[in-house]
Amino acid sequence: MATVIVILGVGLAANSTTTTVLMASPAMAPSHGPGDVDYWGMVFVFLLSAFIGLGVIRRVSRLLHTPLMSLTNAISAIAVVGAILVAGPDYPIEIRVLGLIALFASVTNIVSGFLITDRMLKMFKRD
Repeated sequence: MATVIVILGVGLAANSTTTTVLMASPAMAPSHGPGDVDYWGMVFVFLLSAFIGLGVIRRVSRLLHTPLMSLTNAISAIAVVGAILVAGPDYPIEIRVLGLIALFASVTNIVSGFLITDRMLKMFKRD
């Protein structure tokens, strides 16, 4: 499967427009069995998304970090749903234990994220 290149124009600030090149890896295609996983492709997608995320976050105004962080915490709820599904009875015990660990980590991330967001919002309140 060939790598697909997509060009997106993203306006990240009022004055600037940047062009981001995203490469869709064959790792995004569904695998057909347990031996068909393209680990290097998945590592490529992970690293690419990390660098793109870092670039986007660095260009966000400081005043917008609080709502952005709050939204990120809400999106983390998707990880909780996935962890609950994996921790279900349909999987072997090793996978279920990993699902419970993921559930604990996701809930900890969400709760601490909302506490930090609340603390950041208190900095903007006038007494």
